[in-house]
Amino acid sequence: MIGRRVRVAAAATFVCAAAIPVAFAGARERAHTASAARCTSSHLAVWLGDGEGGGTAGRTYYPLEFSNIGHASCTLYGYPGVSAWGLGGVQVGVPATKNNTAHGTVTIRTGGTAHAIVAFVDWGALCSTGKKALGLKVYPPGQTRSQTIDFPLTVCASRSVLVTGPVRAGVGIPGYTSS
Repeated sequence: MIGRRVRVAAAATFVCAAAIPVAFAGARERAHTASAARCTSSHLAVWLGDGEGGGTAGRTYYPLEFSNIGHASCTLYGYPGVSAWGLGGVQVGVPATKNNTAHGTVTIRTGGTAHAIVAFVDWGALCSTGKKALGLKVYPPGQTRSQTIDFPLTVCASRSVLVTGPVRAGVGIPGYTSS
């Protein structure tokens, strides 16, 4: 009887000892994937990249930059919300449409930057009367708090003149980075 108890105890010890590295490995993997939380508006500085922007017939492209000014890496997934704003911070015209490009999660290290391409469509090709705006209102993907960028532009009242791509890793380079 005692011999059987020793064998059962030894087998149980072996099973537990074999399971410990697996349990720790799983915990490490979960900690690694969970270590970068979603970026919030308060942890990001949002700005338009320098330069004239790239262009095609009827469109001018600018990199919309998201710099992590927080104290930890964070992630962005999807498309930023972009609209034009006027006096009193009121939205002018229709918000940006999405270009429906495939995308994935982007991790931004502290001090790092990710970008999304924003196309400005020639308003004269879409409407006969333009409305003046003072800048852009930008919502990082998944956020409800916006940041504003001073950037005078003309928009249409009932059609969007802005088209945004998904967030991509790294700084966008005018004329070289595509959506």
